[in-house]
Amino acid sequence: MTEAIAVLNAGSSSLKFSVFAAVDGDLQLRLRGQLEGLFTAPKFVGKDADGVVQSEHTWPVGFQLGHEGAMAHLTAFLDAHTDGLRIKAFGHRVVHGGVEFAEPVCVDPATLKRLEAFVPLAPLHQPNNLLPIRLLLESGTKAAQVACFDTAFHRDQPLIAQMYALPHEMTAAGIRRYGFHGLSYEYIASVLAQHDERAAAGRTVVFHLGNGASMCAIHAGRSVATTMGFTAVDGLPMGTRCGSVDPGVLLYLMDQRGMDARAIEKLIYHRSGLLGMSGVSSDCRALEESDDRNAKLALDHFCYRAARELASLAATMAGLDAVVFTAGIGENSPTVRAKILEQAAWLGVALDREANRVRGFARISTAASAVSAWVIPTNEELMIARHAWRVIHA
Repeated sequence: MTEAIAVLNAGSSSLKFSVFAAVDGDLQLRLRGQLEGLFTAPKFVGKDADGVVQSEHTWPVGFQLGHEGAMAHLTAFLDAHTDGLRIKAFGHRVVHGGVEFAEPVCVDPATLKRLEAFVPLAPLHQPNNLLPIRLLLESGTKAAQVACFDTAFHRDQPLIAQMYALPHEMTAAGIRRYGFHGLSYEYIASVLAQHDERAAAGRTVVFHLGNGASMCAIHAGRSVATTMGFTAVDGLPMGTRCGSVDPGVLLYLMDQRGMDARAIEKLIYHRSGLLGMSGVSSDCRALEESDDRNAKLALDHFCYRAARELASLAATMAGLDAVVFTAGIGENSPTVRAKILEQAAWLGVALDREANRVRGFARISTAASAVSAWVIPTNEELMIARHAWRVIHA
């Protein structure tokens, strides 16, 4: 039997999965897919490594499959489509590891309870990330459960980059900048030398731009600063999240509009960002296609903020050797990349407009550009699989 790692990424209404087989010391993708619309119109699709559909299933509109039902369906699919493979571990994306967890960890019931303490720091993500772990532990499976944290890559940042200007005892109690999307940044750092040795050894800013968006300054492969902070609502504006906002605005909304914590939570997580600014959509593609004035304004503001953060992150490294775009928008929107890099020309980035037309991997800076610019597709699933493999063989 060939040993394998299954990777799970559970969202609020979705469950993505992939299976990697260990062959001659290499992890090779065998299966991937997702269950989506878990509480509205559930749909399952499972594909092999070549994208050929192996199984599909839909449930009636309004059917409440939930995460428990999704896990049951996925388990049956894996049992039927992993002949010759023995799943040694499930690697789980867990958004928040707090100060305590700076490395992937094998989870038992006691560890799971400690991870549940971080739910208030990531209320939209942490409960969903942990639910499959709990269900698998309760199932009695012999496969290890390995939690891989989106915060871990940033844990080695200097304290000055992590702290807020709050009383020291609050910093000591864990109120600090954690940063997120660490698994994506770690993957980019792990492959960058294959494309640009100077960038890998030097000063690079990575744009992880998707429905959730952030940026990270990486110096010689290590995170030194990032745009997200205590929670994943900080930093850049996102699909529905506001990004950085003056705390005084929130106090004003409480005092003058009578909004309580839950109303503000809904505002900053679900009603803001590209959706709130445009009034059209949270989807960058829809905004690019729209003739609505506010749609254009929302997109321009998103790019303005990204260009502004680029300058800030470059300052933390006293210079810049490369920029990398990744994730859904970063990999697939030439328009967004061009808008950002046009505002970064003063930093030494010369955009190759023809190269920038691509979607997917490419160098998008000219040969003469002082700062190289790249599009590199991320692979958080492979990063999680690598971590899980290392943990169970430590």
